[in-house]
Amino acid sequence: MEFAELIRALALKVRNQREAIQTEEATKNAFIMPFISTILGYDVFNPLEVVPEFTADVGVKKGEKVDYAIMRDGEVQILIECKKSTEALKIEHASQLFRYFAVTNARIAVLTNGEIYQFYTDLDAPNRMDEKPFLVLDLMDIDETLIPELRKLTKEVFDLDSIINSAEELKYIGQIKRTIAAQFTEPEDDWIRFFTTRVYEGAFTQKVREQFTSLVAKSTKQFLNDQVNDRLKSALGGSNFSGASATESGVINSHDIVEVDLARDTEIETTLEELEGYQIVKAIACSEVKPQRVMHRDSKSYFAVLLDDNNRKPVARLHFNGKKQKYLGVFDAEKVETRHPIETLDEIYLFANDIRETIKSYQD
Repeated sequence: MEFAELIRALALKVRNQREAIQTEEATKNAFIMPFISTILGYDVFNPLEVVPEFTADVGVKKGEKVDYAIMRDGEVQILIECKKSTEALKIEHASQLFRYFAVTNARIAVLTNGEIYQFYTDLDAPNRMDEKPFLVLDLMDIDETLIPELRKLTKEVFDLDSIINSAEELKYIGQIKRTIAAQFTEPEDDWIRFFTTRVYEGAFTQKVREQFTSLVAKSTKQFLNDQVNDRLKSALGGSNFSGASATESGVINSHDIVEVDLARDTEIETTLEELEGYQIVKAIACSEVKPQRVMHRDSKSYFAVLLDDNNRKPVARLHFNGKKQKYLGVFDAEKVETRHPIETLDEIYLFANDIRETIKSYQD
């Protein structure tokens, strides 16, 4: 799997198992150890790479432990402190990290509950861990822009200097983005006043504030939705959400599939969820072919992803029209479709190899 797909696969595991994980030890075994081994690439069973229950004497504090220390060339590089998945992370949980950061060679400290990973360094003062993280990875809401930075900490391409150099920018951009996101859900008075005073000429009274609170919240959400829709339309080559339809053979085996003339069908409605699913399939396929070769056609029964806009080259089918269960259709070497039930769009990444093999078969 590609690095981004490994992260999404772990995110899916966390989403599916989070309700069953109730203790810190279970969180370590189910979520954090797979993160260290699968995502960062370190051998959790090799004490030369990963030391569990790492101990170092810190002043008058004797025998305190940090959950994991990641080693490189005999030196501590990353410290990891774990909390159970049901517990929200707080800076108070990082007391051991603060102390150990000052007495080891570590430049990176991680506080995590298996779902959220907060990465710290020493931007504010040398050898003293910052109180605010420079990078926050939330597996339930992955920020794709952080994936290249996270990869710099993997065993394969460990590049500490590069990530430290970019840490300050990451820190402030992350904080600004989280602040903006918070305003979209619960706008603060300053945010409301900022927009109100630019469109309303009267005094900013309590009554005006109450009136514009809902208006600001509604308009910012609509603006965000418009931006998402515009980007999707642009990515799809200007196609609109009414969707282009394809008459459907109703037969899965491609030996019986024939080319048909396309016609607009007003009963066909392409949903945002189908377009998002298409973008995921397209992203997977782009490791094998140029993105412009991966096209889509919608029909009443399924949303088809095709290579070269050719019905004889099906890549995948999205069966999202059912009210309860969604299915992803993938194809074998004989172009016979197999439908797999999925709960979320992220699960499409679990079938990345099937999609790539299908693409390769057409290339051959």
